[in-house]
Amino acid sequence: MTLIEFIQQSVDTTSRNIEKTIGLLQDDCTIPFISRYRKDQTGNLDEVAIENIAKAMQSYDVLIKRKESILAAIDEQGFLTETLKQNISKSFDLVELEDLYLPFKKKRKTKASIARENGLEPLAKIIMAQRSEDLSSIASKYCKGIIESEELALEGARDIIAEWINENGFIRKLLRRKFEQKAIVSSKVIKSKEKDEEAKKFEQYFDWSESLSRIASHRLLALLRAENEGFVRVKVEIDKEDALDSIERTIVKTDGNCAEQINIAIKDSYKRLLEPALSNEALQEAKLKADKGSIKVFANNLSQLLLGAPLGEKRILAIDPGYRSGCKIVCLDENGGLLYNETIFPHPPQKDSAMAMKKIRSMVNSYKIDAIAIGNGTASRETEFFIKKIAFDKPLQVFIVNEAGASVYSASKIAREEFPNYDVTVRGAVSIGRRLADPLAELVKIDPKSIGVGQYQHDVDQNLLKNELDTVVMHSVNAVGVNLNTASKSLLNYVSGIGEKLAENILAYRAENGAFESRSELKKVPRLGDKAFQQAAAFVRVVGGVNPLDNSAVHPEAYAIVEKMAKDLKISMDELISNKKMIESIKVENYVTDTLGIMTLNDILKELEKPGLDPRKSAKVFEFDASVKTIRDISVGKVLPGIVNNITNFGCFVDIGIKESGLVHISQLREGFVSDVNEIVKLHQHVMVKVLEVDESKKRIQLSMILN
Repeated sequence: MTLIEFIQQSVDTTSRNIEKTIGLLQDDCTIPFISRYRKDQTGNLDEVAIENIAKAMQSYDVLIKRKESILAAIDEQGFLTETLKQNISKSFDLVELEDLYLPFKKKRKTKASIARENGLEPLAKIIMAQRSEDLSSIASKYCKGIIESEELALEGARDIIAEWINENGFIRKLLRRKFEQKAIVSSKVIKSKEKDEEAKKFEQYFDWSESLSRIASHRLLALLRAENEGFVRVKVEIDKEDALDSIERTIVKTDGNCAEQINIAIKDSYKRLLEPALSNEALQEAKLKADKGSIKVFANNLSQLLLGAPLGEKRILAIDPGYRSGCKIVCLDENGGLLYNETIFPHPPQKDSAMAMKKIRSMVNSYKIDAIAIGNGTASRETEFFIKKIAFDKPLQVFIVNEAGASVYSASKIAREEFPNYDVTVRGAVSIGRRLADPLAELVKIDPKSIGVGQYQHDVDQNLLKNELDTVVMHSVNAVGVNLNTASKSLLNYVSGIGEKLAENILAYRAENGAFESRSELKKVPRLGDKAFQQAAAFVRVVGGVNPLDNSAVHPEAYAIVEKMAKDLKISMDELISNKKMIESIKVENYVTDTLGIMTLNDILKELEKPGLDPRKSAKVFEFDASVKTIRDISVGKVLPGIVNNITNFGCFVDIGIKESGLVHISQLREGFVSDVNEIVKLHQHVMVKVLEVDESKKRIQLSMILN
C-alpha cells in the first residue's frame, strides 16, 4: 500500500490533493499557511483534513519502521520465510503486525520454554496432529530428567500448545472481534475502602457493569479514575464458554485423547494468556477512544474560549475582588499596559466603601477608563453591586470576566518577566483586564489545562492532549492574526513559521529598532529566513504601516497582483481597498497565475473588501439576577440568566452568578434527542435556565434550558 492509498483510508479527497498536500508538508509549510494560502493546490482542504493527512503520514512512517524492525529481528533468528515476509510486507495494521511477530518475540522464561528445554515439543506436535490415540505410551517415551511421569510430560506438552494457541493470529483476531463487539466492563468496590469519605464520589461504580463498546467516554474515565485511586476493581470480560467454543472449533478436528489434551490446553491458554492480554488490549483501546473524545471536547471548548469576543483597544479598570485582603485594582491603557494599581476594601471586615468609591471615581477620571472588568471569583457579585452604586461622570460598561487560570499566570515565568516589580495580586488583576480586551492574546500565556474548560483532562493521555491543544491554540492565533508591534512573545510563538526562538528575536529587534513599519522588515530579524517569512508574513499585521495591505490577510506574495488590479482600474491601492463597487467589478479569471488560482484570488477580493477584519464577535455586557448572591437564594422553578462556562459530552455547566455552576444535562438542552452538546450551546453563550434541583449540602445545582 502506498502512502497516498494509506491516507485515503482516513481522508476523503483525491490522490492529487493528497499528493500536493504531502509535498507542501514535506517542504516545511505549516497547516495554517497551507489551508489559507495554498487552497488551489490542495483542492480547498481545510485545517482538519490537512491535520489528518499529517497524522496519517506519521502513522505510515511508524508502520514502515516497525515492519523493518520486525523483519530484521525475525531474519536474524533465521525464521523469515518468503510467506511470512509477504504477510508482514502487505500488512498495514499495527495490531496485526504485532500478532505476526508474537511467535518470534524474545520472551522471558515461560512454562512453554521450560517444556521445550525438557524436550517436549515433539510430543506437543504429535498431540496437535490429532492422529494418535495411545498418548500414554507415547508420553512415556519423554519421561526423563525432571519429567518423572507421563502426566508431567503431557502437562509440559499442553504448556507448549497453550502458547501456540495464544500466538495463533487467526484465533487472536477472532477473539479480538468478540471483545470489540461483546465485552462487558464491570467494577466492584474494594470492601476495605467502601466507607471511605473519598470513595463516596464513585459510589455509582461500586457495583457497575456496561457494554464496553457503548460506555460513554466520561463514564469510562471516571471508572478508571476510581480504580486508579484504589476504590474499585475493574474487569473486562466476554462470555467464556463462547470464547472457548470458538477456539475449539478452530483447532480441534477429532475426538479422542488428543482432543481431550488440546481442550485442556485451550482452557489454560485462554485463562492464563489470551484473556488477560486481549481484555487489557480492549480496555486500552476503549480508553484511547475515551481519551480522544474527551480531548475533542476540551479542544472545542478551548477554541471557543480563545476566540471569545474581545472588547478591543479600550482603557480598562480591572478588579480582582476579595474580602479580607481587599480588591486589587489596576488601570490599563489601550494596549494593556499597566498605568496604576491600588487596593480598596469595600467589603467586610473593613467595609470602607466610602473611601473605595472615592478612589474608583478618581481612577476612572484620571486614566480615562472606558470599561470595568471584574473577576468572577470570591466576592465577585458583591463587587459588581458595589461598582454599580457609583455615580460616574460618564456611562461605563461593567463586565464579569472568567478568571480561571489567572492565578497560574500571575505566578508564572511569563508574568514575572512582564511585571518583575509587582506581586502576584497585581499580575492577576492585569490578566483579568487583558482578558476582557483580548482573550486570545492573554490566554495563550497560560497552560490550556489550567483554564478549566475540559473534562477529565488529568486522566487522558497527556501527550495526545498537549498536541491537540497546541494545535488549537496555533489555529486560533493564525485565524485572528496578530499585531506585530504589540504582540507578546507568547502570542508570536504560535504564529505560523515563527516559534519560540524567532519570537524572542522579533521582540529584541522591536526593542532595539522601534515599531515595524512593514511586513518586509521582518526579514531583518536575525535568523528569520525566507521560509519563515513565507509562512508567517500574512498572519502578522502592521497597523498604519507604509503598505495598507500589511494590515490585511493578503499574503505579500500576492501584493503585485493587487497592485495590478488597482492599476487596471486606474485607481490607487488606497482607493481600491474597502471600495466594494470597484472590487465587485474585478474579473478574477484575468489574474490567474501559475501560483495564484481562482480560490486564492476570491479570498483576496473578500479581504480587500474588509481588510484586517477580526473574525471574532464583539464583547457584550451581561447581567446576572441581582437577587441571587449564594446557593441559598435559588429555588426549584426559578428562571435565571446564565453564561455557559464549560461544555462536556453529557451536558454543559452554566454560571448563574454564584460560586457553584449548575449542570444542564444533555437531556435538558432542548426538547427531543440531542447527539452533540456543541450543536446547541457554545462557550460563553448567554442563556436562560430553569432550576430543577438544588442540593445545598453537596453544592450541586441541576438546571434546564427547557423553560416551558
